[in-house]
Amino acid sequence: MDDLFTPAPPSPPDVPDQESLAAYAQRAYLEYALSVVKGRALPDVCDGQKPVQRRIMYAMARMGLGFSGAGGAKPVKSARVVGDVLGKYHPHGDQAAYDAMVRMAQDFSQRYPLIDGQGNFGSRDGDGAAAMRYTEARLAKITTLLLDELDEGTVDFVPNYDGSFEEPKQLPARLPFTLLNGASGIAVGLATEIPSHNLREVADACIALIKTPKLSDDELYTLIAGPDYPGGGQIISTATDIAAAYSTGRGSLKVRARWKIEDLARGQWQLVVQELPPGVSTQRVLEEIEEITNPKIKAGKKALSLDQVQLKQTVLAVLDVVRDESSKDAAVRLVFEPKTSRIEQSELITTLLAHTSLESSASINLTMIGLDGRPTQKTLRQMLQEWISFRQTTIERRSQHRLNKVLDRIHILEGRQLVLLNIDEVIAIIRQSDEPKAALIARFNLSERQAEDILEIRLRQLARLEAIKIEQELKGLREEQGKLEEILGSPAALRRLMIKEIEADAKQFADPRRTLIQAEKKAVLEVKVLDEPVTVVVSAKGWVRARSGHGHDAASFAFKSGDGLYGTFECRTIDTLLVFGTATKGTGRVYSIPVAMLPGARGDGQPVTTLIELETGTHPAHYFAGPASATLLLSSSGGYGFLATVENMTSRLKAGKAFISCGEGEAICKPSHVSGNSGTAPLNPATHVACASTGGRILTFEISELKTQAAGGRGLMLIDLDAKDTLAGAAAYTRSVKIEGIGRGGKEREETLEIRSLNNARAARGRKGKAADLGFKPTPRRATYFSLLRQRNLRKRKATRWSGSLRFATGSLRCSAKAGSRSNSASPQTIASPDPLLPALLGPARRVGEQMRERMRMRGDMTRFARHVGLNRPSCLHASAAHAAK
Repeated sequence: MDDLFTPAPPSPPDVPDQESLAAYAQRAYLEYALSVVKGRALPDVCDGQKPVQRRIMYAMARMGLGFSGAGGAKPVKSARVVGDVLGKYHPHGDQAAYDAMVRMAQDFSQRYPLIDGQGNFGSRDGDGAAAMRYTEARLAKITTLLLDELDEGTVDFVPNYDGSFEEPKQLPARLPFTLLNGASGIAVGLATEIPSHNLREVADACIALIKTPKLSDDELYTLIAGPDYPGGGQIISTATDIAAAYSTGRGSLKVRARWKIEDLARGQWQLVVQELPPGVSTQRVLEEIEEITNPKIKAGKKALSLDQVQLKQTVLAVLDVVRDESSKDAAVRLVFEPKTSRIEQSELITTLLAHTSLESSASINLTMIGLDGRPTQKTLRQMLQEWISFRQTTIERRSQHRLNKVLDRIHILEGRQLVLLNIDEVIAIIRQSDEPKAALIARFNLSERQAEDILEIRLRQLARLEAIKIEQELKGLREEQGKLEEILGSPAALRRLMIKEIEADAKQFADPRRTLIQAEKKAVLEVKVLDEPVTVVVSAKGWVRARSGHGHDAASFAFKSGDGLYGTFECRTIDTLLVFGTATKGTGRVYSIPVAMLPGARGDGQPVTTLIELETGTHPAHYFAGPASATLLLSSSGGYGFLATVENMTSRLKAGKAFISCGEGEAICKPSHVSGNSGTAPLNPATHVACASTGGRILTFEISELKTQAAGGRGLMLIDLDAKDTLAGAAAYTRSVKIEGIGRGGKEREETLEIRSLNNARAARGRKGKAADLGFKPTPRRATYFSLLRQRNLRKRKATRWSGSLRFATGSLRCSAKAGSRSNSASPQTIASPDPLLPALLGPARRVGEQMRERMRMRGDMTRFARHVGLNRPSCLHASAAHAAK
């Protein structure tokens, strides 16, 4: 920022005409930026005006359109004012100057209008003002606070654009108009949004700061409780939020309309809105209701979305008629008639607030030109302190200017008094002397100023009564001289005068507060959903549906040709379906859909892409449905992961939220369910995490070594991967893991890893893990892990089918939930298989296993058996063989 306002060094004298294109473009753009920032868009902290507003008021004051005496001047055509402003001070377009003038006259745009406009100056509904040749204008009475001291030496004057006239650099504002009327503007790289405030409150705050410069922030914010908008309304933000915005100079406040209930005949009633939030018009509210009740099909869609249909039904269920009854007597009067008188008043109000601009946000950005001439974002305290400093300087300059005039007048009167005592001699000198001026100076010891005044004095002013008047005037001037010298010599006297003037101005122009400040909760329309058990069915191609109840057989679901089952999730209607999109630009987004909004089980359902707004270049990768309290393990192929709840990933936006960070070229692995479910049977929280890489390495560790990241991110390192290795997946488990694989010939196989074999790969998080003798390398797309034995006894599990040799053929693994719990029969969780222990050996595999076990027991050579079946830990064999015997 300093570089922007620091003059560029001069070009070398030896090459004055040589300048590169880049240097010229940089210099030209900086000049343009500086012109926009300081000459157009931002207000000055001293008088709260932008240059065009200042020039309009100064030009009108010089045209005699100010407010003086009991009444103001006669209004003149706006075109005349605009022409004078453009010709003398503001060399820009006439429409820009007229638009600024129109806004200064609108009582719904400015809290204290500076121009008294006659004619059509627009409306709050967005109607434009009449042409400048039809409207008339004059300065409002409150502009006396800006212009009265203009000719008293209070501010500096600078030449206009061509040097033919002078204009004030600032106006000597007697109150901080930066806060009174606020400002809004966009510059180059900067913007401002200063709300308006109540004059009485701002004056009290200024007085308090003058009396107590170290006034605490809490006391200051008690005096200025918040903005006071021209259109009224209600600020529902808390005092803490308002104080935070004032303390930093930036923030956002929640503002809503104000209304009343009018009772009609036969028990009927209607809702009448009388005040609107800032920037909101009745026309805008009517257009929003029209768009909701008569929605249009979005571009690229063939029909209305489910959200549009549901919103339309929600609003039409409570609202019957809306009409605008605004008039000259009632600036805002929006009438809403309910569908029936039996509808709760709070229900209609909440619906309107939640879906229209009757409740909106008002931003605060206190950026302005400071005393040092630089654009800065200031706090409320800084704004008041800088204005107080400016006002002190203004009073000092005004007092000094007045003192100089008083001293000059005293000097003149003292010379006249001396002449009146020797009037005959003076007349004789004037009549007889060739140089009367020099003679008078020599005879009476006068100054040139006094001698010149005596020579120009009228004869009738030499009367005896005139001497008495001179004595009286001298007495009054000497008293005023003493007061002015006290003000200039005593800071305490200066502060007392400043306080006295602020109190007088506040008494004259103060008015009651219009905006109510009362903290309320943001209006959120709660959709009543019946809490029922449902089963969410997701197909491989992303078609979703919800079927009532739990315990459905997955084989009973039908799908489109070429599609199949991805997974089923037993949950409830109040739960949420999460859709994990593929990672792009290093970020994976998570989309949330309320289960209650899913289509029914009749038919094939609905594509999930119609319920969310996928980021360009991505597609759905994984799914999960469960309660808000459910915890998931999220991981990426780069070997990093973390824990998060469904509530953390839920978003009201259809575009979802960026939640998972990935490295370049990494993919998001399938989420693993850790704890919390809405199924029939409870789900015991997982205690450990198993990770497997595509290179065949496995690592298990306690889940307590991970941390929960509510805001998402990359997480902690789960497993240390080699340069060309990637994480196939990570899963949380309690007792065992079931795996399905595709072996030689493309045949599907499945197996279960018990806790004893999983413990063989136990180590601390972030280690490389142990290599598993699989006979194949897992792939991240099909290799999956499942923790399915948390609540079911091993003896009650269904026997899994197995065919083939003991050693896996080269292929990939896939996990399913065939032998798992029915509480949440989710789709596979992507991970690789590290340890080929089989829970049940059928057919030839069982007979061979029993024979080999007997031989090894007799020989005591467990190591050779372990190598034969591809095990790294012979001790794990007992759990497998014992389970096979059962």
